Amino acid sequence: MPVSVNFDLSPNALKVLEKRYLKKNEEGKTVEAPQDMFRRVAGTIASADLKYGKAEGEIKLLEETFYELMTSLRFLPNSPTLMNAGRRLGQLSACFVLPVEDSMESIFEAVKHAAIIHKSGGGTGFSFSKLRPKGDIVGSTKGISSGPISFMTVFDSATEAIKQGGTRRGANMGMLRVDHPDILEFITAKQTNTRLNNFNLSVAITDAFMKALDKDEEYDLINPHSGKSTRRLKAKEVFNLIVDNSWKNGEPGIVFIDRMNHDNATPSLGQIESTNPCGEQPLLPYESCNLGSINLSRFVSYKHGSDPEASVAWESLRETVLLSVHFLDNVIDVNRYPVERIENTTKANRKIGLGVMGWADMLIQLGIPYNSVDASMLGTELMKFIQSEGRKQSEILAGERGTFPTFDQSIYNDRMRLRNATITTIAPTGTLSIIAGCSSGIEPLFAVSYVRNVLEGTKLYEVNPHFEKIAKERGFWSRELIERIAEAGNLQDFNEIPEDVKRIFTTAHDISPLDHIRMQAAFQKHVDNAVSKTVNFSHNAEPKDVRDAYVLAYGLGCKGVTVYRDGSREEQVLSTGQTKTDHKAQAAHIEKIMPRKRPQVISGTTRLMVTGCGNLYITINEDEDANLFELFTQMGKAGGCAASQAEAIGRLVSLAFRSNIEPDEITKQLKGISCHSPIYANGGKISSCSDAISKAIEQYNHINKTNNGNGSKTQVKSLFIVGACPECGGAVEHQGGCAVCKDCGFTKCI
Repeated sequence: MPVSVNFDLSPNALKVLEKRYLKKNEEGKTVEAPQDMFRRVAGTIASADLKYGKAEGEIKLLEETFYELMTSLRFLPNSPTLMNAGRRLGQLSACFVLPVEDSMESIFEAVKHAAIIHKSGGGTGFSFSKLRPKGDIVGSTKGISSGPISFMTVFDSATEAIKQGGTRRGANMGMLRVDHPDILEFITAKQTNTRLNNFNLSVAITDAFMKALDKDEEYDLINPHSGKSTRRLKAKEVFNLIVDNSWKNGEPGIVFIDRMNHDNATPSLGQIESTNPCGEQPLLPYESCNLGSINLSRFVSYKHGSDPEASVAWESLRETVLLSVHFLDNVIDVNRYPVERIENTTKANRKIGLGVMGWADMLIQLGIPYNSVDASMLGTELMKFIQSEGRKQSEILAGERGTFPTFDQSIYNDRMRLRNATITTIAPTGTLSIIAGCSSGIEPLFAVSYVRNVLEGTKLYEVNPHFEKIAKERGFWSRELIERIAEAGNLQDFNEIPEDVKRIFTTAHDISPLDHIRMQAAFQKHVDNAVSKTVNFSHNAEPKDVRDAYVLAYGLGCKGVTVYRDGSREEQVLSTGQTKTDHKAQAAHIEKIMPRKRPQVISGTTRLMVTGCGNLYITINEDEDANLFELFTQMGKAGGCAASQAEAIGRLVSLAFRSNIEPDEITKQLKGISCHSPIYANGGKISSCSDAISKAIEQYNHINKTNNGNGSKTQVKSLFIVGACPECGGAVEHQGGCAVCKDCGFTKCI
């Protein structure tokens, strides 16, 4: 690949760009350097000014300005713009919402449009709240409705069949109002990983529901077809069911739908029903939005001298906000929309979503702990500044180009005339933050140091550059320390690190869930749309902790919440699809099990697992019916006790496979067994050789196929173990309902 760059891109950024962004020829060879990509994007977006009477010389100057804006890594547009601007596809928006009305025609029209959008690189949001509930009579045919959940599986299957332009994976948001008669089935729809794996789910919670919850009252479930109440439920019981399922695996999230509609900039055009897949962009039906993010780590200025002080570079930030709003407004005009109706609605409202990334890096440079009052106050001040300056630029553009066509002066004060219905959004920034070399969105640090495996047996320790600089300046830097930090995951137990440094370098799990919520709320005060953020919980958190976070989020003005409890995804057991057995009858009928005989030819794969005892090669074979059949181990070149124990475990696991014991039951027995040499590899902890074998079985099961009972073969639907990237094995970070690999940029809604 052409790699000549004259700006600051990390090796990881170059790798992500090559894999997912840069132009390739028909043989799949990269034919574009990073600077070529930025030049392509800058020229395409600047060309929109031709429509507004600008001369060629002015366009060229604007192209240079946009090029410098991006190559300085001060601002980056959303991924589809980087990928597609100036190319044949030309679809530049990340976020779409499609309507799903209560008719077969509307449902499959939405499926068709979603497929087109996913192919072009966008993500889609749907509300299924207008679909009649399961069991309802269909008047035209006198048949029985199968309900929203069954139709969601159709959307899920369509998404599975499409890879977004070969570079981005299809993702959906599925919402159902809390007062829909099928809400209980919706809440529990992802208790297992057997369906809806291409959906993030959120319950659309109303103010009326929250009032009923506060008063411990019942509320009505309303049939959307008839408008009549079908039954009443205790709000507390429904809320607890949401909480319990969110605690188990992060699904569903919650969205405060009435609050989103309170801030609806075009209420005369309709109600907000859904958001994009990560929840930060509420949109009307057939509306799209393009996003971009300012890298806050680039806006810290220092006073040089014997006692240097850091502060926010407000004037430089102001200039970047103005340019970014201009850039994003231009995207609307040069975009090639996948559906004509989406083009018409988008150009009528001209919504943009300018957000931030690198917030944790800025706080570190300013010496402010993330979980402090000062951090929250600065977040509010900073976002107020960006929103205010963004509106000023939108007013300037409105003077030059006209307001957005559906602009309603009665919604704004008498003097404000805007080019864009919305201006600010906080997105997760997944791969963008890797390219920019900064922290994601407004999230705290993922880790101060972590291990990245680059070659077999070769470990590269990634360390936060700000920590490295401080550690060297203050004399406690060592490679051994970095390795220990990578294993520990945080700084709290290291006596050699000063306390003030520990306070500044807080990671996601050092911060209480309530402090996560407070930070989200601090930014939401001055965000037109919404804020995408993950609220992290420790593995030992209780459902009550999730409940408290949800209630606080509502009280502080958040528009939605996404939670993730550490380890909850890894421990989720796949459904076997079998009915529960009558244990008394089973006990009366105990038979001896004879293991299946081995056929002469068998196939499988070998996986390398790094353990504290060395490299462990684990071979898993399956028979012709795709049943797991046997497992062999080879401990590198080593012999002795570790190798013999691994071989013994392999023989017993093989016996269990051939006796039709569920693989999940085997991994449960092996997982978490500890030895004296634990190690962190591929973004997770390997406690022992037994633990490594359990993880190898899980990865084989989850990535290659899902065994719904050892004896059936069902193709997996993009399942992978959260914690290790399925493409490169790198470290995976949770961001707003997505998993993002910090090594290769792989993303997936979870």
